[in-house]
Formats: sequence, structure tokens, C-alpha cells
Amino acid sequence: MSIVGWVVLAVVVLLLLYVMGVYNRLVRLRALVREGFSGITVQLRRRADLIPNLVEAVKGYATHEREVLDQVTARRADATKASSVEATAQADAQMTSLLGRLMVVAEAYPDLKASQNFQGLQDELSAIEGELQSARRYYNATVRDLNTNVQSFPPVLIARPFGFNEEPFYQDEDPTIQSAPKVSFERPAA
Repeated sequence: MSIVGWVVLAVVVLLLLYVMGVYNRLVRLRALVREGFSGITVQLRRRADLIPNLVEAVKGYATHEREVLDQVTARRADATKASSVEATAQADAQMTSLLGRLMVVAEAYPDLKASQNFQGLQDELSAIEGELQSARRYYNATVRDLNTNVQSFPPVLIARPFGFNEEPFYQDEDPTIQSAPKVSFERPAA
């Protein structure tokens, strides 16, 4: 084999090694995105499991705020049943808004706020919300890394033919999530 043949063979081998490296990096990034989304769904499930206890604790004190309690109960499963990132984010935003309203209802009842049971549930919910926020940030960071690789040149030449596509970011689409919930307390006349 001539020198030119060896050079061509070396270039082909280097090119194949590069393609393998890019492909393996894309596979790893896609796995991290899936892991990140799984972390979000785990936290949403934990929050959904905690909600019945919170609702029961509030029910005894806030019988006439039935609408908020009914909405929280009705929306509880939506976040864990959503099948796409967008649907999960939308259901999550609605539940976050409703939980804010539930906490405002609880604030109106000093005896409830002083209850150790309710305080424990509220602390646990705060911890879950913090972990959920962390899971969202992790997911979005992994999506950013994958999308950057899928869109960059030359990896885009490898990503598209092998079926790697951009993933959506986890965004709260609900505009009410940006502001405090408005709750009205009209007590029935005695």
C-alpha cells in the first residue's frame, strides 16, 4: 500500500472515531434529558401524594372555601398523568397556583396554622417544591446541552441522520404563576 493509501485510511479511521465520539455524546445527553424529566415527574408524584393530607387538614377549618379544595383535589393527578413536557409543565403550573391559593386559605385560620400536623405538611410541601425547582433546572440544563450539540456544526451532520432532535424546555406557560393568587374571603353571615 502506498503512502497515499495509508493517509486515506488514517483519515477514514479518524473520521469514524470522531463520528462514534459525537454519537456517543449525543446518546449520553439524550439519556440525561430523560433522567431529568423523570426527576420532575418523581417530585410531582410526591407532591400529588401529599396533597390529600393537606386538603384534609384544611377541610376541617375551611369548610366554606370548598371551591379551592375541590379544584386542588381535581387537578392533583393531572401533573402526574401528563405525557409530554408541555402538558406536564402546564399541569404543574396550575397545581402550583392552586397550592398557593390553598396556603392563602390556610393563613386565614390561625388555629390551622398553629396545628403541628398542618405545619409538618406545609414544611414537607416546601421541601418538595424546592426539590421540584431543582429538578426543573437540571432538566433544562440537560436540554440546553443536548440542543446545543444537536444544532452545532459539525455534530448536526451526525445528529439529524441518527434521529437526534431538539427537546423542549420545561416552561411554566401559565401567566398566573408570575403573580400572587387573588383570593377573596367572604364569610357567611352568622
